[in-house]
Amino acid sequence: MDEMMKILKGIRPDVDFENAEKLIDDGILDSFDIITIVSEFNEAFDIEIDVEDLEPYNFNTVKAMHELITKLQDEI
Repeated sequence: MDEMMKILKGIRPDVDFENAEKLIDDGILDSFDIITIVSEFNEAFDIEIDVEDLEPYNFNTVKAMHELITKLQDEI
């Protein structure tokens, strides 16, 4: 979780990821942010976030992103 937060804050230091509940729904993160996040997560956690995982739900909260990373790590 700490590594994930470091990545997120590095990409968007202006966002309060700990308290944001609707990162996608409220337009806090845009498509460019998501592409950057996916790339960073893939590299940092040795996972492959596929197109079918690119649903707003998976990136709307930090908890959802953490669950996605954990799920993909368990599949390896």
